[in-house]
Amino acid sequence: MSNLVLEATQLSKTYHEGIIQTSVFSDIDFSLYAGEKIAIIGASGSGKSTLLHVLAGLDTPDSGVVRLNSAPFSTEGEAKRGRLRNQHMGFVYQFHHLLPELTALENVMMPLRIRRTDSAIACIKAQTLLKRVGLAARMEHKPSELSGGERQRVAIARALITEPKCILADEPTGNLDHSAANQVFNLLLELNQELQTAILIVTHDLELAAKMDRQLTLLDGQLVE
Repeated sequence: MSNLVLEATQLSKTYHEGIIQTSVFSDIDFSLYAGEKIAIIGASGSGKSTLLHVLAGLDTPDSGVVRLNSAPFSTEGEAKRGRLRNQHMGFVYQFHHLLPELTALENVMMPLRIRRTDSAIACIKAQTLLKRVGLAARMEHKPSELSGGERQRVAIARALITEPKCILADEPTGNLDHSAANQVFNLLLELNQELQTAILIVTHDLELAAKMDRQLTLLDGQLVE
């Protein structure tokens, strides 16, 4: 059985505004294996986030195909892509996207509640992960009562609760100061090593990107190593 988690072949994406067409990227090939850590870097506006969204099935390519666990992904309907994302992917964003009315514990439980997992089981798993990311004393706090670094650690715990094959992170430290950014990033690296969860991160921070196994640059619509 292949340990290939995420694969893209000949991906292309173009934005259409009236008669104006803007190519974001074209003919991109990409692969992410179990336990691997990859950073995609590039100038602002180069299309990094768009590429991540296409790989995650949040957007569809104009041509080419994305496979998840060696099975077709990008060609599936939106509902099935959503189910596959919930089963196999975790997400961390620059802005944590935590639900403000829920506690840290309730936010981390949410992906399992969407799956209709028993509430007691979801709660135990969420508590275990929050302890793992150093937030044992902050479980009942709402996002507004947490620091930026703590909110991102909650977001990481939420991303991991479904035991995903891979985590896709879009500028996860971009809204943090240097110290908090390093803490969050080092936590991701620890969890990658401990759980063998593959990580694909989009970042403008070259120092953080250098800690990954591979660094790919999106330049003029092409992905280069």
